[in-house]
Formats: sequence, structure tokens, C-alpha cells
Amino acid sequence: MLLKDKKVLIMGIRNKWSIAFGIAKSAYENGAKLIFTYMGEENKEKIEELISEFKGSKAYVLNEASEDNVLKETFEKIKCENGKIDGIVHSIAHANTDDLHNDFIYTSKNGYAHAIDVSAYSFVLTARIAKEIELLNEKAKLITLTYIGSNRVLEGYNVMGVAKAALESSVRYLSQNLGKEDIRVNAISAGPIKTLSAKGIKNFSDILTIVEKKAPLHQNVTITQVGDVATFLLSNMSECITGQVIYADNGYSIIGV
Repeated sequence: MLLKDKKVLIMGIRNKWSIAFGIAKSAYENGAKLIFTYMGEENKEKIEELISEFKGSKAYVLNEASEDNVLKETFEKIKCENGKIDGIVHSIAHANTDDLHNDFIYTSKNGYAHAIDVSAYSFVLTARIAKEIELLNEKAKLITLTYIGSNRVLEGYNVMGVAKAALESSVRYLSQNLGKEDIRVNAISAGPIKTLSAKGIKNFSDILTIVEKKAPLHQNVTITQVGDVATFLLSNMSECITGQVIYADNGYSIIGV
């Protein structure tokens, strides 16, 4: 098993249709001990039921992943109760509904700042706090999730595309900083998947149809497939890979028109 005896923190799990759940399932099946963060104390019972199939896993509420003190307090609790960890999967992003439904030019200043703060800065903060409190074992791996809307215009993706572009650039800079510590940082750019977040994108079903038609493999990607890519990046088999955006999209990203 690729992740035997490894401890992996998955930030932002929501439901069984989420990419985070697909990653959790693959990591668990490959021997990892799982730790989760989720948003909303009121969701505790639902999350505990969701992760019950991952025996021995723990979940911690984290409402403000981009707030220094809040994240530090949560990470310190995780370290105290679990010891050092071997990997972090950052699956946190958000943009205001109006900023996704209206034309990008009408993005508000607060909406722009919010999308960057939650979707990109929270990953930078995650890396910094984890390093500062010595949460990470040697050769730890950090992964975040992005989307092709970071470098192509997709109707309805709007400010989230800008946030994902910032996130991908952050991956490169973090990989350079943390390489000195023998820590690797990468992003997975998954193809479109029917997640709760995807419901906020206009005409999302049309995107799925287009990808299935034009991708070289003529199918849409699944959370299981993305999960297996994450397991590879969390494992020792990916030790020479850092600072990269790995496309898990059945080849759609290579298509021009």
C-alpha cells in the first residue's frame, strides 16, 4: 500500500460526492490514517457519519481557514492529538454567488478579496502554520485542488478563475520555499465533476457534455480517479515532483478548440 502508516490531513470535506471524499477513500484504501477538517459545528454529526467508513479517522471543525489564529489553534490541536503528519490536502474554496452569476467585470472589491482569501491565501497560510508549529514530518507532501478556469475563460467561473490562478502561482512559490525542508507542494487540476460547488457554475451540465465529446479519452473524470492521483502525489513514488499542476482531466486540457 502506497500510504501505509502515513497520516494525511484532508481539509474541507463536505459530502460523499466531493473530490475530498474521493481522495480520502483512495488514501484510506492505500493504508493512510485520515484526519479531516470541516466547516460548521452544526455539521459535526453529518461529517462523523460521512467519515465513519474510514476507521480510526478524526474530524475537527475549522470555520475560518484563512484566519491565522483560528488555523493555528486547529493545527496545534491536531498535532497534540495525532502527532506529526505526512501530508495535507487543501480542498477549500469559495466565491460569492453574485460574483459567479454576473459578468466578471461587475465583481465587487469585497467579493474579489473574499475569493482570493479563502481559495488561495488559505493554502499559503496552511503551509506556513504547518511549518511554524512543526506539524509536518520529513518528506511531507502538500496538495491543493485547482481547475482549468485558472488559465482559460469559462463562463460563470469568473472570479474563481482568478483565485485559482493565484493558487497555482502560490504552489510554485511555496514549492521553492519548502523544497529546502524536503517538502513537496503540488496542485491537481481535475476535470469537471458534479460536486456541490459545481452547482454554482452556470450551464455546468454543458461543460460535462463538451468534455466528454472533446477529451481524448471521451469521458468525464471521477472523484475516484482524482483520488488515485492524489494518493500518488502523497506517496514516496512522487518524490521528484514539486511545484506542478497535474491535470487529471482525461486529456481535455491539451485540446485547442
